[in-house]
Amino acid sequence: MEEYAKHEIDYIKKYQDKGYTTNFLFQENRLIHTESKYKYHPEELYIVAQHRFEGMSNPEDMSILYVLETADAAKGTYLVGYGPAADLDAASFFNAIPEENCSDREEIKEV
Repeated sequence: MEEYAKHEIDYIKKYQDKGYTTNFLFQENRLIHTESKYKYHPEELYIVAQHRFEGMSNPEDMSILYVLETADAAKGTYLVGYGPAADLDAASFFNAIPEENCSDREEIKEV
């Protein structure tokens, strides 16, 4: 995983162009598909790329963009804050995704 200075939205748009259009919501320790309302457990998710970002004006404004595929074939992205302003529940959830479900096979190197 590499550090990128570009803004998250540039990457989100590129992944949307590749078909990663599902919207997810994190609530009650589950990632929820906003249309079907299905609540995913970590083992039902595959991280196919991820990017770390630092804020341009504030280095403590950090986030990770996860590019996801689900066991039922939904594809989307989810942006998680990390560092001092992190959502610890969301960070724990993503850390619980099995290592064998993580790859960089869809990683976009630059926008």
